[in-house]
Amino acid sequence: MGERNEIDSFLLEEFKSGNPRAFDKIFNNHYQNMCRFAHSIVHDDDTAHSLVQQVFVNLWENRESSDHIDSLIPYLTTMVRNHCINFVKREKRNIKLAKLPAEAQSENTTENDLFVFEFEELLINALSLLPERCKMAFEYSRFESMTNNEIAQKMEITTKGIEALIGRALKSLRISLADYLPSIRNDKIKNPILFMLLKYL
Repeated sequence: MGERNEIDSFLLEEFKSGNPRAFDKIFNNHYQNMCRFAHSIVHDDDTAHSLVQQVFVNLWENRESSDHIDSLIPYLTTMVRNHCINFVKREKRNIKLAKLPAEAQSENTTENDLFVFEFEELLINALSLLPERCKMAFEYSRFESMTNNEIAQKMEITTKGIEALIGRALKSLRISLADYLPSIRNDKIKNPILFMLLKYL
């Protein structure tokens, strides 16, 4: 496993044992990235920070029943996404009740967001099925915005090797996500996170 995965695995085990310093480190390592992810969904800084903070509060409050958590990033991403989905659904209900003139436009935006959420859940599942080094190279490229040269140095293989791993990952994702790709390519949704993850797919 890569250095980041090893650190996360160590911190997760320490957190499960009740170490508050491990929780602080997890928070510091992942809070900003989770806020950026939440912002791409709810499009508001304050709301994004509030939702992510609640995820970490829940994580700490439920630490005694955290044995089911196998990997930090997929878990945190799923929890943040779920909080954002609930927030968007509440907003959608509020818009309908208020019957605002811009209701149709707001609902269309919400429907697109829900499409994104569903797609992201399938993406996380598809990523979990990739061979470990393919998954690692893809996540470094898309989640951490590293160049192929940087990834090659980190994984101690050639740049051509990284290109092959990412290419293999993309080929597998094309198959797993085939039903969604036409909608994405036809601009049914416009989401910067999907562009970062799936450009060249």
